[in-house]
Amino acid sequence: MERHRILVVEDEPQISDVIAGYLVREGMIVEVRPSVAEALLALDGFTPDILILDVTLPDGSGLDVLRAASLPDAHVPTIVLTARVEEADRVVGLELGADDYVTKPFSPRELVARVRALLRRTSEEATRSAKDKLARRIHVGDLEIDYTFHEIKMGGRPIGLTATEFKIIALLAENAGEVFTRAHLLDRLGDEGEIFERTLDRHINNLRKKIEKDPRNPEYIVTVYGVGYKMRKP
Repeated sequence: MERHRILVVEDEPQISDVIAGYLVREGMIVEVRPSVAEALLALDGFTPDILILDVTLPDGSGLDVLRAASLPDAHVPTIVLTARVEEADRVVGLELGADDYVTKPFSPRELVARVRALLRRTSEEATRSAKDKLARRIHVGDLEIDYTFHEIKMGGRPIGLTATEFKIIALLAENAGEVFTRAHLLDRLGDEGEIFERTLDRHINNLRKKIEKDPRNPEYIVTVYGVGYKMRKP
């Protein structure tokens, strides 16, 4: 069973000891840091599952730690502790990325419950995100299109495409079997002058060279003579 890692940033030992004791009894791994500087060093070494953060610390504001822990690519779920009750302080913390706010004095049992709730919410969000990423992939035969990373693979092999080529093949694959006239294809691509009917054939030919075993006898992007193009269903 996974043991969640909690970083507690609190300079009052009588408070941090109680918090750590309750969390350890819940089976969590707890590290305590009493200052902004030591908290930032701790974040350099590992990413905790939850950050419990006091706002008032001896060497500055705990909000500086929150700023460091709330980068877009490395957000750490955070519960802020403070003796302050002003709404402005709560708003600032939440705007910086705090997920919850607890005002001192507080019940250790309530704090543990909030930690558990935040862990559940974070886990559920991660699961939804993973499902969303999987849902943003489509397969047509050996062709795989990944919208999250904006790439395609043929038989597991990455294929380099231009942005225009990706737009064309993604649209055809999403509608495999449907025949597109050149005008319809340009319309569905949301063309803003980047693609012209006279250059569309060249983009299609380039795609065939990249994904087809024999570009002259395509298995995927086929021409429907007198009409346009379609992605052949496997």
